[in-house]
Amino acid sequence: MKIVKTLAFIVISGILLSSCAKIFYTPDAYNLARSHNTIAILPPTISIAANKKIDAEAMKEQQKTESVNFQKEMYSWMLKRKMQGKITPEIQDIETTNAKLINAGYPEKMFTSEELCKILGVDGTLGSNYSLSKPMSQGAAIALGVLFGAWGATNEVTVALDIKDCANKKLIWNYDHKFSGSIGSSPARLVDGLMRHASKKMPYVIN
Repeated sequence: MKIVKTLAFIVISGILLSSCAKIFYTPDAYNLARSHNTIAILPPTISIAANKKIDAEAMKEQQKTESVNFQKEMYSWMLKRKMQGKITPEIQDIETTNAKLINAGYPEKMFTSEELCKILGVDGTLGSNYSLSKPMSQGAAIALGVLFGAWGATNEVTVALDIKDCANKKLIWNYDHKFSGSIGSSPARLVDGLMRHASKKMPYVIN
């Protein structure tokens, strides 16, 4: 019974483990970020560890799906903080962002940061790159936990976030970090843990 309760708790909570983050920001990052009236969350670039059971076309579709999922979760997280008064700039609706990009020829056509700013009509952009891997199956993690009391990572995410200032055409903030999610983790839980950690140093967020 005790084991069942422990498993249930972990499945619900989806433990997040993290290492030290690498953060870069320019001396004027906070001043420039606080001057932005509207920002856009760009579609994340997703890379997924190769899997022999998944062919190239299926992997490509999975990357598209995960990009949409992560973008939605990032938007939801930031919108919630905006409503709480913790983020000052307006956040462009991601449907508007994606529609403008598609109409301009994205993702088949590549654009510079300056071009993206003009296409989207914003003052700043939040870009992201997620590298996903699953070092341990859910079943293996449960078995390991039951036998040894050690809950292995079932999802690993290496992420890079960056904020670019459109007026000055430059990168003003960059965040690199690696997160691991245990049993029951999901994009929503991983993004929540990531953004909570990143927001402590993100120039858009008022702590």
